[in-house]
Amino acid sequence: MATQYARPGEATGLTKWVGWVLFTGVVMMVSGLISLIQGFVALFDDDFYLVKAESLAIDLSYTTWGWVLVAFGVMLLGAGYAVMFGYTWARFLALIVVFVHAMINMTFLASYPIWSIIAIALDLIAIYAIAVHGAEGKLLRRSERE
Repeated sequence: MATQYARPGEATGLTKWVGWVLFTGVVMMVSGLISLIQGFVALFDDDFYLVKAESLAIDLSYTTWGWVLVAFGVMLLGAGYAVMFGYTWARFLALIVVFVHAMINMTFLASYPIWSIIAIALDLIAIYAIAVHGAEGKLLRRSERE
């Protein structure tokens, strides 16, 4: 069914903050892709990183780090997609996943600071947008069904 737009002065229920929700979903998906790249590099090329795995905040092998980062990358991709449509469970799950992902990147910071800082910054943007404007996606989902 075609989306109907309101005439000037009519209330649609949609606000400008719907853009924040879509932006958050995209940011989470980009953060997930960065995490996947970090994870695959950790799995396939241990010598790429600046320090040995024993020098990280948590003493784990790069293979373990790689699997953790790949798992969080997949979770961020899925949660980012669901957040764009305003599902309450997705917002709750996304806040947890994004927070834990930021903490993981803080412990992984010594190995490759640039990627970790970018991932942490994207995670902080996502946390803000989900916490403050996450419910706006419901309005977007509802307007598409009409």
